[in-house]
Amino acid sequence: MSNDLEEGTTLALDFTKLNQVASCGQDVVPVAVQDVESGDVLLIGYANRQALDHTLKERVATFWSTSRNELWIKGATSGDFLDVVDVRVNCEQNSLLYRVTLRGAGVCHTTGPDGAHRPGCYYRKIGEESLDHL
Repeated sequence: MSNDLEEGTTLALDFTKLNQVASCGQDVVPVAVQDVESGDVLLIGYANRQALDHTLKERVATFWSTSRNELWIKGATSGDFLDVVDVRVNCEQNSLLYRVTLRGAGVCHTTGPDGAHRPGCYYRKIGEESLDHL
């Protein structure tokens, strides 16, 4: 199932994600992660106070995993860390932007046809009938 979802060409958006986030038992805000050099959005995650504090102290992107219900330091297992250049907050103070530089091969846990981790999680675009790989 996961491979079809992550590599397939059929659009299967998870409109239940925010319900799952709300039921994780943590107070979190969404975090957009942007490559400071290219401007590309790399991923969307969630941060609670603990994750934000760790991010600010260590200058490495840290999130609260709403699926595993634990602190998630991006790169801790893959080696693909995201070094934080700055952290911004939106006008309503209900979301964050981590502007980062990549330290490693990529950001996404999926790999491209060459076997390398993709640079970001937004590697497909919605076409008229299906998803197109970029």
